[in-house]
Amino acid sequence: MKIIGTMRAIDDSQGAVRVEDVYDTDIDDLWLACTSPERLARWIAEVSGDLSVGATVQAVFTSTWAGAVRIEACDAPHHLLVTNEPGTDDETQLEAWLTPEGSRTRLVVEERGLPVGQLHFYGAGWQVHLEDLGRSLVSGAPAHADGWSAEAAAPDWQSRWTELTPAYEETAVR
Repeated sequence: MKIIGTMRAIDDSQGAVRVEDVYDTDIDDLWLACTSPERLARWIAEVSGDLSVGATVQAVFTSTWAGAVRIEACDAPHHLLVTNEPGTDDETQLEAWLTPEGSRTRLVVEERGLPVGQLHFYGAGWQVHLEDLGRSLVSGAPAHADGWSAEAAAPDWQSRWTELTPAYEETAVR
């Protein structure tokens, strides 16, 4: 089983998860997959609201996470920074960087401010999200045809997350 994520402690209570992969598409197509509501709904989340810098949107992820997301920076097609659950005790920052590599594009995603004792759950989750992105890019279709909600994860997402979680639990936090 290939692990594509790393986990690190920021301090005694908070940590970060970083995942990355290279996709067989150009940077503009990958940027759209990561920023347009129609494309996001194919692999990671249903998003509604004003998608402009400084605005807060609502999202429901395939993992059941649901909440407010504030767009902090959007430098197309290379960098995106958002704050999940801004102003709450559960606030995290999610950052994505896209870099062309020939005809392919590398995506690096890091989420910071996560509970350090639960990083393995988030590492497994982010790996599944990036795998779903890859499937969606290849097929041009949704990775989860059965759908999801804030109460029920996408069944295939849940199954893969359950499979990956023990491997992440055995991975050292740096």
